[in-house]
Amino acid sequence: MNPSVIEEPTLKKIGRNSFELLASMRFAIALLTVISIASIIGTVIKQNEPYNNYVNQFGPMWAEIFNGLSLFSVYTAWWFLLILAFLVLSVSFCVTRNAPKMLKDIRAWKDHVHEGGLRALHHHFDFKAHQQDHAAFAKQVAERLAKDGYAVKTMVANDHAKVVAKKGAANKWGYILAHSAIVLICLGGLLDGDLFVRTQMWFGGKSVLPESTQGMLIADIPQEHKLAASNPSYRANIFVPEGGKSQTALLSATNGTIIQELPFTIFLKKFHIEYYSTGMPKLFVSDVVIQDTDTGEQKEAQIKVNEPFYHRGVAIYQSSFEDGGSKLKLRAYPMHGAGHSIKGSFIVDGEVGQSTRLRSSDGKAYTLEFSGFRPTNVENIANASGQNDARGVAITPADQGLGKVFSDRLGSAAKTSKVTDLRNVGPSVQYKLRDAAGQAREYSNYMQPLLLDGSLMFMLGVRNTPAEEFKYLRIPADQDLSLKEWLMLRTLLQDAGARQRAVRRFSEQVNRQQSFANNPAMLKQLQESASRSIELFAGQTEFAKRQAGEVGIQPGGFAALGGFIEQAVPAEEQQKAAEVILKVLNGVMWELWQEARAQLGLPAAVNNEQSQRYIQQATSALSDSTFYPAPLVFQLEDFEEVKASVFQVTKSPGKNMVYFGCLLLTLGIFAMFYLPDRRIWVKTLGNGNNLFAMSTSRKTLDFEKEFNQYQQEFGSWKQNT
Repeated sequence: MNPSVIEEPTLKKIGRNSFELLASMRFAIALLTVISIASIIGTVIKQNEPYNNYVNQFGPMWAEIFNGLSLFSVYTAWWFLLILAFLVLSVSFCVTRNAPKMLKDIRAWKDHVHEGGLRALHHHFDFKAHQQDHAAFAKQVAERLAKDGYAVKTMVANDHAKVVAKKGAANKWGYILAHSAIVLICLGGLLDGDLFVRTQMWFGGKSVLPESTQGMLIADIPQEHKLAASNPSYRANIFVPEGGKSQTALLSATNGTIIQELPFTIFLKKFHIEYYSTGMPKLFVSDVVIQDTDTGEQKEAQIKVNEPFYHRGVAIYQSSFEDGGSKLKLRAYPMHGAGHSIKGSFIVDGEVGQSTRLRSSDGKAYTLEFSGFRPTNVENIANASGQNDARGVAITPADQGLGKVFSDRLGSAAKTSKVTDLRNVGPSVQYKLRDAAGQAREYSNYMQPLLLDGSLMFMLGVRNTPAEEFKYLRIPADQDLSLKEWLMLRTLLQDAGARQRAVRRFSEQVNRQQSFANNPAMLKQLQESASRSIELFAGQTEFAKRQAGEVGIQPGGFAALGGFIEQAVPAEEQQKAAEVILKVLNGVMWELWQEARAQLGLPAAVNNEQSQRYIQQATSALSDSTFYPAPLVFQLEDFEEVKASVFQVTKSPGKNMVYFGCLLLTLGIFAMFYLPDRRIWVKTLGNGNNLFAMSTSRKTLDFEKEFNQYQQEFGSWKQNT
């Protein structure tokens, strides 16, 4: 047996079956369903975010699985592009197979339908007319149908006449145009997507930028990480500071970025920005000069949002704005240890986007990374009906426990329940403090104190990951609008001698006021209670250190006092004990503050409402500082702002194809839904008897109305002819 005789029919059968599968409507609908599901996933999951963000959100295991499935870049995933390509093939085959039949059907009159076939139609009726010449009858019917916009064909014989009419042949064109539009739109999407970039990465030896290229000059980066300016399709971002220029853009890939070379250089002369009263950007505009790489020709342009500039087929959009490397001057204050935090302060100069190495007061090495600077911050600085505690210390450990205190201790910079008072509170600086192990937290500090509930507060923000919101430590400003008094108070709180001196002065003051001299035992008990309270608050007891170690915070604060009360005092007496301990603590802290002012060369504070408010807020801030994981606090003292503009450069060869496809889709849908295909047959049967039949591709109320109209009109012809 000849194998070729068997092989040839088998191959034909496989090819025919493959074509039938691809050209089937079921297959196309299945592909559309998968694309819809993928689009839902791409909408729910933020696309093209840094991988660490996904690890923090989903965990290491699921982040790895989702990344393997390319769910973090759905629209550029190889399987999504493959499905899109198969959809193009499927719809193309559908059009190829069905379009000739539809075109033939458009041209066909279907004039060979017999009487039985006409009577099988749902919409038909018999009517009588005076017997007359068949030609005259056909002419009369044709004229009547032509009046309604029908194309008419008449057939007259000796013994009968037939009139065939049709309208709405564009309905079939609607199917052809709509399916062709899907093909064009998908092709345009493939051309404007990641297809060319992926092709160059798969077959052209291109790859994403490795970590070894960080800090390298663009000119020194190897060519395998660069795409040529002739790349037919890309969508990339370019960062240009004021007074700077750039000829390369960064194109986001699945696992990193690739450098896209441009056929021109962008010079940013000036960046302009206007704000709404809410602090949202109202308008940002870039004054640029575009210099062609080949000809050297220069063009000045002003690029606004939604008003791109086009050069050599590349659209330049105003995307956003960033800091362009503002120069910052920060003062660092030690937060941990018993060192003199004011005399131990030092100046750190830096630039946004750069980093510097430094050491804390305990000798540990850190890297300070200047991550951002904002010259304008519009915040809501009013509380909600006077109910919001701007200090964030209204709930004590005795009320809710350490877990709740830890999560709620640090809150929004100006957190309120409703917007009542928006105000520009001035500049802020963002930085990261990275330890020797590479672990880092991000901080955001305001340069000026904010007015909250009638008090000026310095706001020190912190968050562990970029996915979190900043939580703020609130520190009251002193009379000089500085942190000096609070820092000196914090320093003395860590000094055992200063604590005991404050306890002794507090006891003497109470003794003079309440005549404890005749009751030495009560005076001694008061001294012991005051000493224990301040030691717990300072975190110098074994209980405070052990408790803080369990939750991973600095020892001391209200958390230590609350934990001690919960452990040592019966539940029915805890409320009363807490009140007594807080009164004693406030008295000792007042005396400690007086010594702090004396060491700063300031007179003793007058005991009034303003002073009492300050020491309460300062005490709360000292407690909150145990939750503030920073060995150093950086306060912005001076800055020189440098703005930068972020442009999106796009080369879209498939854009016009997509636009044309959308036009065809609109026309196709209109034709399919609003131009139904209608057919009419009128046939003489002899002896004045005639048959009227009508069909349509879409049964609508208009069709029923038209049929009833013809039925009434032709039914009256016997009387009128």
